[in-house]
Amino acid sequence: MSPPNSMSPTTNGNGVAMNGAKKQLDFDPSAAPPFKIADIRAAIPPHCWVKNPWRSLSYVLRDLLVILSFAVAAAKLDSWTFWPLYWVAQGTMFWAVFVLGHDCGHGSFSDSWLLNNVMGHILHSSILVPYRGWRISHKTHHQNHGNVEKDESWVPLPEKVYKSLDTSTKFMRFTIPLPMFAYPIYLWTRSPGKKGSHFNPYSDLFAPNERAAVLISTLCWTAMALLLCYSSFIYGFAPVLKIYGVPYLIFVAWLDMVTYLHHHGYEQKLPWYRGKEWSYLRGGLTIVDRDYGVINNIHHDIGTHVIHHLFPQMPHYHLVEATQAAKRVLGKYYREPKKSGPFPFHLFGYLVRSLGEDHYVSDTGDVVFYQSDPHIPKFRTSSATTKSKSS
Repeated sequence: MSPPNSMSPTTNGNGVAMNGAKKQLDFDPSAAPPFKIADIRAAIPPHCWVKNPWRSLSYVLRDLLVILSFAVAAAKLDSWTFWPLYWVAQGTMFWAVFVLGHDCGHGSFSDSWLLNNVMGHILHSSILVPYRGWRISHKTHHQNHGNVEKDESWVPLPEKVYKSLDTSTKFMRFTIPLPMFAYPIYLWTRSPGKKGSHFNPYSDLFAPNERAAVLISTLCWTAMALLLCYSSFIYGFAPVLKIYGVPYLIFVAWLDMVTYLHHHGYEQKLPWYRGKEWSYLRGGLTIVDRDYGVINNIHHDIGTHVIHHLFPQMPHYHLVEATQAAKRVLGKYYREPKKSGPFPFHLFGYLVRSLGEDHYVSDTGDVVFYQSDPHIPKFRTSSATTKSKSS
């Protein structure tokens, strides 16, 4: 099945090729690659696989010092001129902390199971993420990336499920900025068409032998929530909201935007798979790298996402070098990210356009592409392109 080009006027707008009218592309991203994952691994320098726990801990210390400095400065200045800057900066740092906890979950933080789990619980609980519950569902996401039936994160809705949604759910899912605040809801209820909660040890997400670990994470999350409630009682609701609450919302927006754009919003529509057409490698090759300008270093190069998805045990500080080496093997299956200015404003165009076009996939077929609901307003692709070029 040929991939529809979402930027081309010769498509029918819903991601389905039109016979006789579809402009054929030189490269079909849904074609089976001529290389194996072992070939990619062999191209990556051996030192890229080495984990240095002291280096990982140094990033924790760096982020902690920045977060504390921002909080102290905001509390002392207590100025409405400074508060908006603080919220954006601190929310970005919360997102950086999430990425370090995410590395703990993958085991790329260190080779120590104990260190990974202690740091993962501390880092994620501090930003109200249930570490073990999230870790397990995120592992499912990596193991099934690009699989319509089994993926976990921003997975496409089959047409039948999509059409069963009520208007308010569709509005929440596809109207900017509402989807960018979906993560807390996802933690409690998962995505439409899926059951379970990241907090409930007896959820469908977890095997019986994982229940104790999930319970510990839920208790850690609860302790953090109670600490915030106690702080509100002692210091007042407004100060806690300004110091912690608003940055938390900015962090959630970062998380939802980044995770969405790594799997959506590329100029050319990319495939999703079912059944025998899916493989770990083909699913991983649908991932999109993104450039975030100065934020790349702040959020620990999470935008270098293709190699991370294929080899999640690799430390984040080796991902850029590993990607450069792997590109010789990946060829056209690697999509070079558009270079960002100091701040990644260019990504907003891709985000809004994708939410206006990428709504569901066919209920049948082993290689499928996103289709559009004509009743949902679209963000014109020409506008998105113009905005991206002007960033």
